[in-house]
Amino acid sequence: MPAFRVETPLQPYDAIVERGILSRAGEYIPKKSGSLFIVTTRDVWEPHGGKLEKALGQRLRRVLFFPGGEDHKRIAEVESLAEQMVEGGADRSSVVVAFGGGIVTDVGGFLAAAFMRGIPVLQVPTTLVAQVDAAVGGKTGVNLVRGKNLLGAFHQPLAVLIDPEALATLPEREYRAGLYEVIKCGVIRSRRLFDLMMDRQKDVFALVPEVVDELISESVSIKAEVVSVDEKEGDLRRILNFGHTIGHALEAETAYSRFLHGEAVAFGMNAATHLARIQGLLSEADSTRVLECVRRYGPIPPLDGITASSLVARLGADKKTIQGKVHFVLPDSIGTVKILSGIPEARVLEATEAALA
Repeated sequence: MPAFRVETPLQPYDAIVERGILSRAGEYIPKKSGSLFIVTTRDVWEPHGGKLEKALGQRLRRVLFFPGGEDHKRIAEVESLAEQMVEGGADRSSVVVAFGGGIVTDVGGFLAAAFMRGIPVLQVPTTLVAQVDAAVGGKTGVNLVRGKNLLGAFHQPLAVLIDPEALATLPEREYRAGLYEVIKCGVIRSRRLFDLMMDRQKDVFALVPEVVDELISESVSIKAEVVSVDEKEGDLRRILNFGHTIGHALEAETAYSRFLHGEAVAFGMNAATHLARIQGLLSEADSTRVLECVRRYGPIPPLDGITASSLVARLGADKKTIQGKVHFVLPDSIGTVKILSGIPEARVLEATEAALA
């Protein structure tokens, strides 16, 4: 049972990777807590909800169904969920259980952060994207029309319960989207993880337990280590945004309707890798390996009708842009990255065009 401690000033907690832990979820909610409210989607609840419902027992007050999808990741949906909690008798002793993919963990976490100025949340991620990234670290939020996650809060959970068995019912496209986040972790922090993704592709796709558990555990270990040093993205935590700067622009440009988050990150990693090469940071050999690794876990949806200029124009609205300066996370080798700003727009355009080619 690998357990990774996330040490934050407000609330330290464990991210636990364990097959079957869904059936023990009730053990991670304090006995003094009041009623429990699950935020989930119907496609998650149907195959897995029975186990969680049994684990939480009589304290479960209500299951709140979120419609899912990036287009519903909006403040209006959070208000609707909050109204349902009030109707169900929620108070400041209540706990939100966010049970689903990355959108649910973001929305459920934000709901908990805002409801009555903050109540606890237990994160139970069921997609690979959520297990290796979204559910760990306390980032919560919803989208605006102009950009991704522009409304949100840092709200650390009671715990993060990661059950790799939940991936067995995940659609292949969703699983692939999560694998891109694993590749990200390898590029920024772990050559060993990157090599695993390059060398064990067949086992990764076959969901071989020992391989899947290792890639999840290594990714969570990296996230826990980084967040423990930098809870609110003041410095080190920004390395986790590799692929996200242009990836978020791609999501916004397509109205969050064409790409899964991980697919957009894959495109963003390609663009960032080209930019690192153009900047002279990354060798041709390492650039080729990163691009090849992303390609092996594709494909991503067609990029028809998208222009480099339209994506670059959106970068100013990204939440990682500070005082008008766009910050890019760029690899200088496989396993290490640098954060740069002030890169000439012509080079960003060139890199984005190369990724679109």
